[in-house]
Amino acid sequence: MRVIAGNCRGRKLNTPADDAVRPTTDMVKEALFSSLQFELEGACVLDLFAGSGQLSIEALSRGATRAVMCDCSKDSVRLIKSNLAVCGLHAEVVLTDSLQYLKQCEKKFDIALLDPPYATGLLQKALPAVSLVMNENGVIVAECPFGEAVPESLENGFSEVKNKKYGSMCLHYYRKG
Repeated sequence: MRVIAGNCRGRKLNTPADDAVRPTTDMVKEALFSSLQFELEGACVLDLFAGSGQLSIEALSRGATRAVMCDCSKDSVRLIKSNLAVCGLHAEVVLTDSLQYLKQCEKKFDIALLDPPYATGLLQKALPAVSLVMNENGVIVAECPFGEAVPESLENGFSEVKNKKYGSMCLHYYRKG
């Protein structure tokens, strides 16, 4: 696992010791960030179910100015903090249930990245809630297994505008209007 581009390009990130975290592949990460390349500069990123933190670290490396990473696992939070240190980056790392975080959140985000454990129903619960903490021109990107049902429209006027299949998984993009 490595940072693909930006200030931290080429830095190797620490990987999980077990299979509890399923890192996004470099191919999918490259496609994701290529699609967001003009929205990253100065962006505020929310990374729910952050795992290793690699997605928001990639965003910070490419010009995002702020990131909030949420995960309910103490091991994941330790891993995220070690990966931030490897890259010399700073972010807010929150040890909490992602859905609980969204209920209390008073911040607004430009980009939200959701990659929850597969086949748990967490994505379907989180998508409507995350749309409520997004800025007007924000984008929500959700990763899930190909074929998993996701809502076409969310709260606050967000709806799916694009989806792209990569092997056995799919990225779903949501925007307002």
